[in-house]
Amino acid sequence: MEQIAVMTSGGDAPGMNACIRAVVRSAIYKKLKVLGVKRGYEGFAEGDIIKMDLRSVSGIINRGGTILRTVRSNKMKTEEGQKSIINAIKDNHMDGLVVIGGDGSFRAAMTLYEKNKMPIVGIAASIDNDVPGTDCTIGFDTAVNTAMDAIDKIRDTATSHERVFIVEVMGRSKGFIAVEVGLASGAEYILIPEIRYDLNEICDSLSTAHKRGKSSCIIVMAEGAGNAYAISDQIEKETGLEARVSIIGYTQRGGSPSYRSRMLASRFGQHAVDIILGMKADDAPKAVGIKDDKIVAFDMGEVLKGEKKVDKKRYELAQILSI
Repeated sequence: MEQIAVMTSGGDAPGMNACIRAVVRSAIYKKLKVLGVKRGYEGFAEGDIIKMDLRSVSGIINRGGTILRTVRSNKMKTEEGQKSIINAIKDNHMDGLVVIGGDGSFRAAMTLYEKNKMPIVGIAASIDNDVPGTDCTIGFDTAVNTAMDAIDKIRDTATSHERVFIVEVMGRSKGFIAVEVGLASGAEYILIPEIRYDLNEICDSLSTAHKRGKSSCIIVMAEGAGNAYAISDQIEKETGLEARVSIIGYTQRGGSPSYRSRMLASRFGQHAVDIILGMKADDAPKAVGIKDDKIVAFDMGEVLKGEKKVDKKRYELAQILSI
């Protein structure tokens, strides 16, 4: 193996740049040449590929986003796109590929492997933390801290104006961010797609709490758990309390990565290079993650057959502490 490529794909996550840096510098340390694929699979198909050296990744460990950029693409779902990417691999003499992204990026990598056998290693990076096989993904810790900081500020307003705030965080199908930030910020209620809730019961509880002197409330909800504005309207109608909606949105994707996101990115990137150096062309793709604070490699295809689930014990803890 003489030359590998690295790319970022799917939604951006704080820490991707730190991971690119770790892959590039670890590879150069191991005497490998490195290419950077720009704009994910879209750029891959278009041959948007650059040479990378030590200077390419200088001063990026603290930066959010990804210097290689990322575009959500369907290129790997079309025969024409697949052929273009395979041609780019051959034309640029790539001996291996490191894909930094979430489960969608991994699925595309599996398709690429089936069409063109080569060593591929995936690195779990997603603010949603929904990649099976790893306890935590790059960017998740930063996203939770960003949301928690916003909720801390919102609580000041909620208390001052005696209001109920419904704070919507990211998570279309999974409630990982909502559970963690709800627990850490002391939210009174957490609404997630995985667990059914009764809004009438919540309204009754809010009315009871208000009668005994509780003047404000924070409800953290994942975006896939319902319509925040409809929930706000129903709360006002049934309780008479003022309710407001705050959607944190894409601020959770941006910003300087936290300590944990940087450390995971650095450890994942270095481990990915070690793995790819030991792989043969027809070895099944691997993915890097963390289990019980140990960096691990797992079979990408096998893990993608599973589903990562929210830790219900943490959800229950949040309920206990919110009484």
